[in-house]
Amino acid sequence: MHKRFSLSWSHWLRCLLLICSAAIACAALAESGPAAALREKSNSLEPQLRQNQFKRPLVLDSTETPNRAMGDIYAIVAYPYDVVNAGLNNPDHWCDVMLLHINIKYCHAVVGPSRTTLRVNIGKKTPQRLIDAARIDFDYSVAATTPHYLEIILNAKDGPMGTSDYRIVLEAVPLPNAKTFLHLTYSYSMNIAARMAMRGYLLTIGRDKVGFTVIGTRADGQPRYVGGMRGVVERNTMRYFLAIDSFLEAANEQPAMQAERRLQSWFMAVERYPRQLHEMDRDEYLEMKRAEYLRQQAVR
Repeated sequence: MHKRFSLSWSHWLRCLLLICSAAIACAALAESGPAAALREKSNSLEPQLRQNQFKRPLVLDSTETPNRAMGDIYAIVAYPYDVVNAGLNNPDHWCDVMLLHINIKYCHAVVGPSRTTLRVNIGKKTPQRLIDAARIDFDYSVAATTPHYLEIILNAKDGPMGTSDYRIVLEAVPLPNAKTFLHLTYSYSMNIAARMAMRGYLLTIGRDKVGFTVIGTRADGQPRYVGGMRGVVERNTMRYFLAIDSFLEAANEQPAMQAERRLQSWFMAVERYPRQLHEMDRDEYLEMKRAEYLRQQAVR
């Protein structure tokens, strides 16, 4: 009897050791690969996150090639990782995020057996009928979702006016003190027709618009900001990031109040950067977006 008990105890101990070893291995795996790379990025950006022009822990980069433009934002947000994961690991919630953007007129998530699609209409910065707004279909995928790392990818092959290969990627890892480190990428490609149309825009109504990257100093001592295509992609990357931040901020509101809180929050956020992002008055934005939100709930 004593011998059988000893064998049983020995077997139990071996199982416990195996479980502990597996847990350690899983933890090590969680801290490797993309999660570890994003944490290392957070560490390397610590000086810029601590002190920058945005007056918040945020870093914005942009690149431009002859055929593609890309913006990247790295930021620390004051929301626990589980709130970020629960909120953004949902295609319907991404439609709530995207509708805050001034150019997005409608978004609907279609969940199928093999793929999830976000049907997005993009148009003017003024009220517009859906029939007059261009449609982009984003393939929505959850590349990773663990207690240590989240990655959401939105891809669209075709866009309006000669644009294509749209890509929106969100990564997130938990930080101490109930905070989360986010990385948002927004990019797309342009053919010859799109580049010509953009050139016309930048020479006319968009000639005075700028981005956030400081490229020099003006004669009056004020910063000189990047313009052109990099300015365009920086403004849109920031608009999408502020939409994500506004969505997360409203998560603790009562469900009936969340949509209004998101709208109010997004407008206040963009108005902190009027040189780059101001487009319309508060009442105009709220009236337009309230109507678009109701349309989004009604039209499926």
